Amino acid sequence: MKLAAIRSIYEAEAPFATVYLQSQAASPDAEQEVRLRWDALRGQLADAGAHDETLTALDDAVLTEDITAIQTEGRVLVANRTGLLLEEDFDATRDGGDRAILGEPPALGDYVRQRARSVRGLVVLVDKERATLRREVFTSAAVLESGSESAVEGSATESVHKPREGAEHHRRMQQRAEEAAWLNIRDITEKVRKTAEKWAPDAVVVAGEVQGRKMLLDELPVHLQEIAHEVDTGGGISNDSADDGAEQALTEALQSTARQITIDRARAETERFGSARANGLAVEGAENIRRAATLGAVETLLLRYDAEAAEEDTLLREAAAVDASVGLVGSSVSDNAAAILRYEAPVDQMDYQPASS
Repeated sequence: MKLAAIRSIYEAEAPFATVYLQSQAASPDAEQEVRLRWDALRGQLADAGAHDETLTALDDAVLTEDITAIQTEGRVLVANRTGLLLEEDFDATRDGGDRAILGEPPALGDYVRQRARSVRGLVVLVDKERATLRREVFTSAAVLESGSESAVEGSATESVHKPREGAEHHRRMQQRAEEAAWLNIRDITEKVRKTAEKWAPDAVVVAGEVQGRKMLLDELPVHLQEIAHEVDTGGGISNDSADDGAEQALTEALQSTARQITIDRARAETERFGSARANGLAVEGAENIRRAATLGAVETLLLRYDAEAAEEDTLLREAAAVDASVGLVGSSVSDNAAAILRYEAPVDQMDYQPASS
């Protein structure tokens, strides 16, 4: 994740109110439950000295006509006296419950960690005649964003369905059916290629009817094959013939895919950190990372997958200020934080400089 995406938040006027609302099961009383939960958090922020303008901006974000969606989706909100700075409709609480924090910098550690776990996926629901393309951002726990959906119909005029009999006439019909299917798949492949070119997904997830999946995976360009993941579900969705459980099964398959991709990413970042450390291009611990950031040397800030780092929010702010990225590391590191550097930084020769407030 590029921290430039949230740099403007860190550069805004302090203090910041950061709110994490945990997703919960749907309930007939969801509206009242969300109001009670928000009242408790709002009281904490008011007692801590939050400006009225800050609280009003958060009121407007929570007390909406679609307030019940907060119950099932969760929220991450950041506001200051100028208004709302961040609103994300997902749960980043790590099952830790609702919380509200007033201070500087904004408490974005768990939000960033959730984003680092997310996968930008082009989901292709395919059969031998057509496909539905969805642009989604998902994690191992939830679909965070659902973008536009598009459909593509193959241009073949012949049927893709093969007759079962073995006479010569039927063999020719089978051949035409195969040719029609491949023509359709090539049309679908071109649509996938163009969409991926514009949207730059982390992964292409191929779901749907078995033969359509296999044909599409064979036809994809090499650079898309390298990020392709086949899931054994989604049949019938592209032609509206799926049963009621198809969408739920697809969601579960996406979450499983995200889990594996996140593990692979953390493994790759851990290996990259090890290589950088061996070449003098990595540091560990909050103080050394801050010193490296002062020199503009931090390329990638690395956080532990499920453990908060010392001075985490300050590290994120200072990494964002030098246009660094953030990733997850699987190995144990000092203060639960490390950094890969752009160039060697003599952090051991620098005087300690306390974090700016």
